[in-house]
Amino acid sequence: MPIRPENLHRYPRDWNEISARIRFERAGGRCECTGQCGLTYPGGRCPAVHEQIHPDTGSVVGLTTAHLNHTPEDVRDENLLAACQLCHLRIDHGHHRITRSITLAARTAAAGQLELLPEIDLVRTEPPTPPRPVRDRTRTAALHRLPFPEPEEDDDALPCSSRRID
Repeated sequence: MPIRPENLHRYPRDWNEISARIRFERAGGRCECTGQCGLTYPGGRCPAVHEQIHPDTGSVVGLTTAHLNHTPEDVRDENLLAACQLCHLRIDHGHHRITRSITLAARTAAAGQLELLPEIDLVRTEPPTPPRPVRDRTRTAALHRLPFPEPEEDDDALPCSSRRID
């Protein structure tokens, strides 16, 4: 994932080399997620491979390096995980929610809009990652979910090709 300009100073100078080592040497170009994102996969590990089609999303995978503790300064191997976009976004989901709420509160306060509200203590605690809905991914199952109207049972009804329009 791209590094935001305001956070660039938090990464070490050799971040590109560290990230490439994690993604391609250690992970072999495959997502290392084994459930950190809240999903379970057959075989235990996400099957997404760099520059291949993702089996769940259908998009081309761009392997990223995720910080498990959301601290860019911490580049220990045990804190870094090669992750596809789906897993990385899900790993960071709780962190993004917290950051968004803090940013919105700061913007609102800067606009003078919080004066009527009581003091709010915004604690940075990680909410759980939302569970992934279980779904049947076969075409037949998808067709059964489409809202086709039930056929009406009418003895006098003619087949479509022989109906008269007056």
